[in-house]
Amino acid sequence: MQALLKFSRGVDWLNSLVGRWLIWLILASTVISGINAIVRKVLHTSSNAYLEVQWYLFAASFLLAAGYTLLQGEHVKVDVIASRLSKRTQIWIDIFGFVFFLTPMALAILWFGTPFVIQAMQTGEMSGNAGGLVRWPVYLMIPIGFGLLLLQGMSELIKRIAFLKGLIDDPTAKKGEKTAEEDLAEALRGLAGAKDKSGQSA
Repeated sequence: MQALLKFSRGVDWLNSLVGRWLIWLILASTVISGINAIVRKVLHTSSNAYLEVQWYLFAASFLLAAGYTLLQGEHVKVDVIASRLSKRTQIWIDIFGFVFFLTPMALAILWFGTPFVIQAMQTGEMSGNAGGLVRWPVYLMIPIGFGLLLLQGMSELIKRIAFLKGLIDDPTAKKGEKTAEEDLAEALRGLAGAKDKSGQSA
């Protein structure tokens, strides 16, 4: 069990790292969207490439963050009934969900999605829009994203079994860690502060 818990900690670290970097993709997508809107209104021109790159970035952030979202316990749950049950019963419900729903779903998407991505890479599939982008990079996000989700599902399953065995604390308890949004806001404040200092020194 200790080896499994070590694997679980490694998966948690990986998805935490991915989640903390992905917030920048959302910022980039927002900035590109804003610039594209300004250019379209002011210069009366636009490009499908700019539109598609913001879609690609948003799709990448959505798919790649699935594992991180599961790690943080932020996936949508209908817990009207489950919240009234004992903690051990809630944990058993989670285990059932991971084994019989999340894992088969992720494996099915990997099984059917990976050949689709490989075919797009081999054919160099392009967007049907004028000036559009090559498609395989965004398709590649599907197996990577669901691969990360599957790994995180395995990690969560391990942690819940370890909890039932009394080896770890409640893995569903909210931790006082900073969210990715809080990390981004702190980083932006740091950049602003650095610019202010450089302006004052100049």
